[in-house]
Amino acid sequence: MVKNSQQRYSSANFISAEHLDFLHVLITWKSVVSLLRPLLLDVVPSVRQTAALGLGRLADYNVDLAEAVVKAGILPQLVRSLPEENRYYKKTAAFVLRAIAKHSPQLAQAVVQSGALETLVICLEDFDPGVKEGACWAFDYIARHNPELSQAVVEAGAVPLLVLCIQEPEIALKRIAASTLSDISKHSPELAQTVVDAGAIAHLAQMIPNPDAKLKRQVLSALSQIAKHSVDLAELVVEAEIFPVVLTCLKDSDEYVKKNGATLIREIAKHSPELSQLIVNSGGVAAVIDCIGRCRGTVRLPGIMMLGYVAAHSENLSMAVIVSKGIPPLCACLIEEHEDHIKAAAAWALGQIGRHTAEHARHVAGANVLPTLLDIYVDTRSSEDLKMKAKKALKNILQKCTHLPALEPLLHDAPPSIMKHIIGQFSKVLPHDSKARRLFVTTGGLKKVQEIKADPGSLLQEYINTINNCYPEEIVRFYSPGYSEILLERVESYQPVL
Repeated sequence: MVKNSQQRYSSANFISAEHLDFLHVLITWKSVVSLLRPLLLDVVPSVRQTAALGLGRLADYNVDLAEAVVKAGILPQLVRSLPEENRYYKKTAAFVLRAIAKHSPQLAQAVVQSGALETLVICLEDFDPGVKEGACWAFDYIARHNPELSQAVVEAGAVPLLVLCIQEPEIALKRIAASTLSDISKHSPELAQTVVDAGAIAHLAQMIPNPDAKLKRQVLSALSQIAKHSVDLAELVVEAEIFPVVLTCLKDSDEYVKKNGATLIREIAKHSPELSQLIVNSGGVAAVIDCIGRCRGTVRLPGIMMLGYVAAHSENLSMAVIVSKGIPPLCACLIEEHEDHIKAAAAWALGQIGRHTAEHARHVAGANVLPTLLDIYVDTRSSEDLKMKAKKALKNILQKCTHLPALEPLLHDAPPSIMKHIIGQFSKVLPHDSKARRLFVTTGGLKKVQEIKADPGSLLQEYINTINNCYPEEIVRFYSPGYSEILLERVESYQPVL
């Protein structure tokens, strides 16, 4: 009876029975929070630790319970007692702080305002590795949210101690300390510089060959977050002699190690031609191309972008990508991948390779890239960003491409926004190449040009006029739409001479 009435009540108020059950549980657990608070002051250390552990697990479960712990005023009490407690309680208290801070910047700020950072710094100086690890986790969950919270961690004096933590023998401690340095560095050049000034780069670079995959993930991520901000920071990372050892990460069995290794190389390559040339000289381009060919999905993305950045800097660097056989795997990404953002990156990279000279464009067009890019551009299922990247790549390549056999198939399917670039290239080449003019007629190109409707005085019409001026007037008339009907009418009206 009670259950039925509850169901009727919930239906009337558009709330499911399951939702009501959850609310009841939430209210129950919030009341548990208030019951656990006095136990933090119990005279028995194991009771205090168990109460703290219970609060940590509640706060870890969801944001509502974490807020309930904060509103119960438990944080100041927890922080005040922490320095005097044993190592087991310290680890548990750090877990509570981390469990609260992870949910949102607001809750992380509440942890900071409770004075927890100063206490956590003391924990980083503890002899017990487990206490240090717990403090690192708490700092990481605070710092990752935004620059302000990261700055608070820096001002508390945590960074030099975190650098000491990555030098400890315990792998778990190294991992979380590297992760924390990564999350501090990611927000701004100034925060990254603070990490650099503490001497982090040299110690991080030394750990790249470490056999532990999870540690390598965090080390590569931290170096990437430092290098991404400026040329100077990227050069400091390179000076730590990460090449060629970082290239071995691209062949690692762990997918995240591959991805983070490619990301690090990308963040360095994007800044300057000199840094890109250094990567080329160390065999980095060939290694990234090999990685793209062997991987699938998002693991490919940083490598794809890295090739685009290298190719964008100069003609020579773009040719280095071509010589290293970088075009075929990028073409494969356009066809094989299902995610639009990966296809968009591949289209952008191909556009950067082909935009420099006619030779660069010929290499790209020769790989049959142009029809694929056109299909992506006209496909209604493509995202707006993918369409924009495909259109830009087509434009970059077409404006330099003088290889007419690669352009001709596009005449039959290209929309007006792309057609003008195609016709523009024909208008540049045909006046100076008699063989190309003949081939253009026999393959039906001239006939297709006559069928294009261009606005009088437009750039497209000018291109068409230039092409038509390459041929005798009667040839142009012959391939113009409706000319066959005119001829038939003349046949019908012709009076035979007897």
